[in-house]
Amino acid sequence: MDTPITGLHHVTSGVSGAQEDIDFLAGTIGLRIIKQTVLFDGTNPIYHLYYANRGAEVGSVMTTFPFRKVGYVGRRGSGQVKTTGYSVPRGAVAFWAERFARLGVPHGKPGERFGAHVLRFTHPAGLEFEMIEDADDRRDPWTTADIGADSGVRGFHSVAMSVRDTEEQDRFLTEGLGFKRLGSDGAYTRYAINGGGAGRVIEFLHEPDVKQGTWAFCQGVVHHVALAVPTETEQLAVKARLEGLGYTDCSEIKDRNYFHSIYVRSPGGILVELATCDIGFAVDEAPDHLGEALLLPPWFEDRRAEIVAPLEPITVPRHAH
Repeated sequence: MDTPITGLHHVTSGVSGAQEDIDFLAGTIGLRIIKQTVLFDGTNPIYHLYYANRGAEVGSVMTTFPFRKVGYVGRRGSGQVKTTGYSVPRGAVAFWAERFARLGVPHGKPGERFGAHVLRFTHPAGLEFEMIEDADDRRDPWTTADIGADSGVRGFHSVAMSVRDTEEQDRFLTEGLGFKRLGSDGAYTRYAINGGGAGRVIEFLHEPDVKQGTWAFCQGVVHHVALAVPTETEQLAVKARLEGLGYTDCSEIKDRNYFHSIYVRSPGGILVELATCDIGFAVDEAPDHLGEALLLPPWFEDRRAEIVAPLEPITVPRHAH
């Protein structure tokens, strides 16, 4: 079926401390911090931090909410994004295995899935990530003093969803969103959109005996995965298709300042967002200076002092790469 979805847009997760998160994602992993802002919904002032590749491209953006001060702790399980996969060049898994061992980052042994070398590792808050080699990914990584372009993260490769029952989740992904089922490797089933390749892949990890995990915003769990659509026109078309298939738990359009969002709870429990690509992250900062200051949406500016006061002080790395 024809679909306006172009691939992954972003992944949003709950973490623990803000500085801990910055030190790991920007320091250890070498991502570019492209936005410091706050949670737009709710009453507790909480950071919303954005990380991406060099060009701050859709399909590379990891966003996090540090919940340590609030105290929300999630339970990992089925009905969640199990792992978030980053795309790295061929041969880079060896670099990352050595780096993680040297820095004391919990990680597994290098393995292989769907013909690619894969390395699992763990965020300090308990989130699970993977480095997945992909020789065809030409996106530009953000580089640092000790992470070069030959090893750096290009953007997302894929996400793996933990599901207890695959049948209805398969229908949601294929008939509802337009993904194509490519095949299986053990307990994993791979789906692709827009021709597949890095940034255009979702996998199901069939875990029929794993208990349901937490769905709310909490430390240590992925809250949602966002898929990219060009504008609200295509966004509403996908929503109408989903509702026509009986997936009626869809939100109205929400203004996220850098994109507009619609959320839908998939049958397996994973929250999926449809996010537009027509605004971008340079709407309130120059492209060369993304992430350098704490920015609030226009409707929060008159409350800046109140919102900023309880936030954890943070230091953001300054890299010109």
